Amino acid sequence: MITVAVLTLSDKGSKGEREDKSGPAIEETLKSIGEVRHYEILPDERDLIKERLLHYSGKVDLILTTGGTGLSPRDVTPEATLDVIEREIPGIAEAMRMEGLKKTNRAMLSRAVAGVRGKTMIINLPGSPAAVKENLEVIIDVIPHAVEKIKGGQEECGR
Repeated sequence: MITVAVLTLSDKGSKGEREDKSGPAIEETLKSIGEVRHYEILPDERDLIKERLLHYSGKVDLILTTGGTGLSPRDVTPEATLDVIEREIPGIAEAMRMEGLKKTNRAMLSRAVAGVRGKTMIINLPGSPAAVKENLEVIIDVIPHAVEKIKGGQEECGR
């Protein structure tokens, strides 16, 4: 099983002013491939997000963030992620946006990124529970293979 940390990025959620439904949606969607070991709700603060990404890197196989990927001035999740990753995995974010565009043209406004730090994969997801599920459905089948490769697995990539 893949070990996972979930970071919900929400100013209101971190103050208890909004119930987080996206974090639980991630946990439910990932049940077949992984186990959420760590879960936090944080405000949209770039340095804090960066610190928590660094904290969990190396402790889990996968860090999933939810929220903060849009165009609002407080949406800084992609910047914090880019601050810590060593290698970007653009195809993951591209696939999520492409599939999202089938449902709404607003998917093109997502600035989500994905990448690797050490042996941990980090993926930004949108903030809404429905979009979280839709995005994870697009990538869930490749996550185990990606994690295996990141850890140095020698399994063949071809099918």
